[in-house]
Amino acid sequence: MDLISAITGLDQAKTISSVQLSVARKVLDVQQFEGDAAVKLIEAASQTTSKAGDALVAAATGLGGRVDTYA
Repeated sequence: MDLISAITGLDQAKTISSVQLSVARKVLDVQQFEGDAAVKLIEAASQTTSKAGDALVAAATGLGGRVDTYA
């Protein structure tokens, strides 16, 4: 009976280990996805602020507001 119990316990341990590894992989995948999304948000925010800065400079200085058509 001890041999059967040992084999059953080993099989259960393998199954539990496999499930734990699958869950850990899934958690890492989700964290990677969230990290990538955060990087994209930061990049988008930096592009928006640089474009907004250009618009503010143009508005403050008047540059780009009119086209000079005299030659």
